[in-house]
Amino acid sequence: MRLLIMGAPGAGKGTQAVGIATHYGVPAISTGDMFRDNVKNGTPLGKQVDAIMKAGDFVPDEITEQIVADRLDQPDAQGGFLLDGFPRTMHQVDALDDYLDKHGHSLDAVISLDVDPEDLIARLLKRAELEGRADDNEETIRHRMEVYTSSTAPLLDAYKSRGLLVAVDGNGTVDEVGARIAAAVDAKVGR
Repeated sequence: MRLLIMGAPGAGKGTQAVGIATHYGVPAISTGDMFRDNVKNGTPLGKQVDAIMKAGDFVPDEITEQIVADRLDQPDAQGGFLLDGFPRTMHQVDALDDYLDKHGHSLDAVISLDVDPEDLIARLLKRAELEGRADDNEETIRHRMEVYTSSTAPLLDAYKSRGLLVAVDGNGTVDEVGARIAAAVDAKVGR
């Protein structure tokens, strides 16, 4: 199973990705986690993306695409994957298409978690308070929402036009949303 999960910041992608990946027996691959690990470990990449992430902007396509391609080349991703946080631009969509074409694969479905933007802002502010995330203040969160909408909303249209989009209500408990996702994906791929 080769899946993407999309949704605005705070929609629950990371939380749901773990359950979906377990359900389908594939690794959950989060670009955000990869970037945060690099920042935490002080790698050259981490130093490069730290300022970008603190400003609430996205890391440049070429850097992100190379990191994702390297990760998809790992043995655990050969039988499938769930990408969280990638692609975020049409350039990244094209890069992922090229990567999959070269390896004789295609996407099975693109999950879109739909949650009201004001609910997302409240979620992210609560998360920032609980986890002490410096990058989650209200101004930065609102900026991230604007960047998400302007940069990635066209991707949803592109995947919808390909018949890959599976829109799921992202409100409710983790288990409720997870069950809706599994049912929608299974229906989409005929499982």
